[in-house]
Amino acid sequence: MNVEKQILVQVKNLIKYFPVYQGIIVNRHVKDVKAVDDVSFDIYKGETLGLVGETGCGKTTVGRTILHLYKPTSGQILFDNIDLTLLQENELRKVRNRMQMIFQDPYASLNPRMTVGSIISAPLDVHTTFTRKEKQDRVQELLKLVGLNPDFVNRYPHEFSGGQRQRIGIARALAVSPDLVVCDEPISSLDVSIQAQVVNLLEELQNKLGLTYLFIAHDLSMVRHISDRMVVMYLGKIMELADRNSIYLRPLHPYTKALMSAVPIPDPELSSRRERIILKGDIPSPLNPPQGCNFNTRCPIATDLCFQSEPEYRELEPDHYVACHYAEPPQ
Repeated sequence: MNVEKQILVQVKNLIKYFPVYQGIIVNRHVKDVKAVDDVSFDIYKGETLGLVGETGCGKTTVGRTILHLYKPTSGQILFDNIDLTLLQENELRKVRNRMQMIFQDPYASLNPRMTVGSIISAPLDVHTTFTRKEKQDRVQELLKLVGLNPDFVNRYPHEFSGGQRQRIGIARALAVSPDLVVCDEPISSLDVSIQAQVVNLLEELQNKLGLTYLFIAHDLSMVRHISDRMVVMYLGKIMELADRNSIYLRPLHPYTKALMSAVPIPDPELSSRRERIILKGDIPSPLNPPQGCNFNTRCPIATDLCFQSEPEYRELEPDHYVACHYAEPPQ
């Protein structure tokens, strides 16, 4: 991680609600899906911030809202001290080339009617004034960078495997030399044998190009491998934020403890001695989250206080933040 800890992205009290309407003739706004509910964190230049949590917790929505693919309901997103929430569309376009996204599904995110060359050069068409020859040279350079044959420019996505398609998606994201790349579960739809190759490629590119990643994933062991710090989300809120070793070795939130107890350990002896925490029940609906702490319906240590008041998101140790009434720093 960058020793100086220069902040590239600041997310402050970010809220993203999706309105639910009812009625055929009169379309009434009846409820909101609280996908992201008052989330705050920083991303430092040159680091990888891992974002983990169960399906539906709001991870992808956070990533897309930072890039303004979704317009935030409220809150601030500062990118290199520029408040993106205050920019008009034409002003936002000037900053967009510095922020790119690698999508989850390499089968759905590539247009089957476009050649690989056209897909990778699309951002160059929008954000640069390159000549046709310069675009062709840049596309070939990017294909080499991600480990693909530069002669593949005239092929179509259906001619490639899942891992190769994801490399094409990575090349497209890097076309305009971004500072921040949001990786939205970039390996979840790939074979296990290919996942490590793609993660190693992302690490090589980060070291070579000085990239900053927001890495969204389910695979906790993979997130530990690639991340410098980790954010744990549950039902639209942050439960815990710390560096990866603190999260894995000394989790303080009951939800994080449950997640970490599910990560496989290669040592059978250690695995047999470890306490396995099984959470009961299902995740409540983001349409109607619980009163008080969002985790209270499944928390093994919840009390009346947890059902009455929302816990403060506080710093228990240096750079270790937790949202729990009963979390205490280890003695």
